[in-house]
Amino acid sequence: MAWYSTSISNFFRLKFLLIFCIALLGLGIFYFANMQKQKTRPDFGPPKTIKVLGKEKVKYPQDYTIVMVGDSMTETLGNSDELKKFLSDYYPGKSFEILNYGFGATNILSVMDRITKDTERGRKFRSIESIAYELILLESFGENPLSQYPLNEGLQRQTQELDKIVGVLKETNPKGKIAFVASISPNKLIFAQNQVNLSSEKKAQWVEERIAYIKNHILYAQSHNIPIINVFEKSLSENGDGDPEYISTDDYIHPSPKGIIFISKEIADYIYKNNLLGSGLFNSN
Repeated sequence: MAWYSTSISNFFRLKFLLIFCIALLGLGIFYFANMQKQKTRPDFGPPKTIKVLGKEKVKYPQDYTIVMVGDSMTETLGNSDELKKFLSDYYPGKSFEILNYGFGATNILSVMDRITKDTERGRKFRSIESIAYELILLESFGENPLSQYPLNEGLQRQTQELDKIVGVLKETNPKGKIAFVASISPNKLIFAQNQVNLSSEKKAQWVEERIAYIKNHILYAQSHNIPIINVFEKSLSENGDGDPEYISTDDYIHPSPKGIIFISKEIADYIYKNNLLGSGLFNSN
């Protein structure tokens, strides 16, 4: 039986050696692919300073610079990898710098500081007015309404603030384009159900208030001939409520992974179809 034991032992040795070689080959392929990916990733280098209408601005080396301003609904888009991917499909061979100025738990009254001042938010964010951007996307801040005011007064304050914001953006970067974004709709039945203990009536009341601010944002854009990326209307289900598929099951407020893809695709589609980027405003500087 010694020959039999030896054969079994050799069999397991060969089997172990084969598994080891396969694992080693797999690691080698992974390492090679990763190195190739790093080699093909362009090194754009640091931003530079340029003169625009006599004022110094920071110009990022990518072909297009887009600034997104909003609350946590914008912040959730993170590094905007999905948006960059969709834009790259529309603009092959072009590069994008997308600066996310989405700050959670902030409302429309905080935007002017982001435009005119450097901001600390875990890291330093340079003032938006100091950036040579092609396009700025202003989200509705509907999830952070001005609840300290009665609804009609709050909506008036929102409109007044939008007047200031649009005026300063046009003054500080007349070459840059402005577009408004209305993000996904909240849902009356599930709104914030893991976050706040609300009755059904209170949920509906909170959602209606937020929708009023989103719709006022849309109305302002329409009445001032500002492009509006109306994700809100497209996120509604057949019953007119926010589609749960686009809403995170962690907090039932922010976009789900599917919602992030949906928002990013809608933004990219609108930018391309309405030629909001053109050929790159600052590329000749």
